Amino acid sequence: MSGRMPTIFFGHGNPMNALLVNDYTRRWSAIGANIPRPRAILSVSAHWYKAGSGVTMQTRPRTIHDFGGFPPELFAIQYPAPGDPALAKRVVQLAATLDVDVAEDTSWGLDHGTWAVLCHVFPGADIPVVQLAIDETKPGSFHYVFGTALRPLRDEGVLVMGSGDIVHNLHTYAWGRRPVEPYDWAVRFEARARQLMIARDHRPLVDYESLGSDAMLSVPTPDHYFPLLYVLGASAGTDSITFPVEGIDGGSVSMLTVQFGEAVA
Repeated sequence: MSGRMPTIFFGHGNPMNALLVNDYTRRWSAIGANIPRPRAILSVSAHWYKAGSGVTMQTRPRTIHDFGGFPPELFAIQYPAPGDPALAKRVVQLAATLDVDVAEDTSWGLDHGTWAVLCHVFPGADIPVVQLAIDETKPGSFHYVFGTALRPLRDEGVLVMGSGDIVHNLHTYAWGRRPVEPYDWAVRFEARARQLMIARDHRPLVDYESLGSDAMLSVPTPDHYFPLLYVLGASAGTDSITFPVEGIDGGSVSMLTVQFGEAVA
């Protein structure tokens, strides 16, 4: 493999997507078939959101079923990808250039923000995966700048991925009711975010609260939004930008995937 790896934000949506074959998961599979095969993956998942930064150090990270109320088949899924302690230490090194301390963690693993997507993108689970925790005590600007520090990994064969949802409001989500029309505010905010990304105007996306009431409804809590900021930071001005997965599920969860960089090596 040669050249720079893309960096990708996945709208992961409902954990049940891990079990389903639908338009979203078929497009995730197509992404895996059409990008260069990474030597390793660094995942920033909405579901490792805690006080302080951390990175998984295990050689065999466990599959975490961090949800409730779903069928046994979902809890039975295992994604036995190996870890990569050398990559984890490289992340610690890059963070140190920002004077950010990243704890070497051996208790976490791969949560569903990571494996529910990767089981379709790379179903063989044979590419090493490392997770990076999101420090809940820090503002959006911190996470965006952290993403810029991770950019060199793309030239080292590493896929830097974020997994969350640009729009994620579970209070208004149409649980058990399909299909349902997206809320107007969700459509407007997603469209505004796309417009800003295409224009490479990242500042309003970092300071998303400045985008008004549509942003507040779309991002009532930042856990699912912050992974996007890592990917924006890891992108470069010369990258192409594509949206290989689109759609708003349940009225208020965006499935938008954003890819920076070429699809084929």
